[in-house]
Amino acid sequence: MNKQITLATRPVGYPKESDFKLVETPIPTPEDGQVLVKTIYLSVDPYMRGRMNQARSYAANVEFNEVMVGGVVAQVVESKHTDFQGCKKMCEANQKQHCKQVQPKPLISVEAKTLLKKIILTT
Repeated sequence: MNKQITLATRPVGYPKESDFKLVETPIPTPEDGQVLVKTIYLSVDPYMRGRMNQARSYAANVEFNEVMVGGVVAQVVESKHTDFQGCKKMCEANQKQHCKQVQPKPLISVEAKTLLKKIILTT
């Protein structure tokens, strides 16, 4: 099953676990020209606060029951796109869920060594 973190309510003060819901959905199958990615690392960033509020912001607001948006490091697990063949490539995608089918355009392929350096330097 695919696990997604969705917004349950708009946080007041510090965000609490009850402000979010963990939802399980079937793992999607990529269509022609898409890839299926599996999240390995999630990024929780201050800018997400603005996306959880109803206030006007430079980034679109997350609505109730929508999947939280943010940076992730993911692994290609199935590909129907010629540029992303095999399960060894790592990439950056953009939603807080375990698996997601995506168009390859927003993905950035990175080698494992580069990825590990990036994670170590930012943690």
